[in-house]
Amino acid sequence: MTNNAILIYWDSSAILSALFSDTHSNTAKKWADETGLHFISTLAYAEVSAVIARMKRERVLAETLVNAAFEALDLGPWRRIYTWPEWEIVRALSAKWPLRGADLWHLAAAATLRKEFPELKFLTFDQRLKKAAAGEALL
Repeated sequence: MTNNAILIYWDSSAILSALFSDTHSNTAKKWADETGLHFISTLAYAEVSAVIARMKRERVLAETLVNAAFEALDLGPWRRIYTWPEWEIVRALSAKWPLRGADLWHLAAAATLRKEFPELKFLTFDQRLKKAAAGEALL
């Protein structure tokens, strides 16, 4: 990686803000345009897929927009990574931060990846998760 390139782990809140217009979309899109490696985990992919499918079932989005959302998810700047958090890191972070299970998993996965990639940053718009990521120096 060059000094100008970023290495970023995207959680589902950040991906959804990149795909759909919300209060964080401008920020998400700016990060998406940054040169570097953008990681998406299978958990984030599953969470975002569930949201898109729910929007289809509830008829929030037309079929063409659902297809476009899945295409954007598949073709976005993200590289799919097959990773999981280390057990010890999950346990340690669970004692430090009051997070829901999936959020704890994302934080612990990013903390695990940081062992190999010290420059890794974590992108989330969930306030509780953002506070924990800041506390772990991942922002």
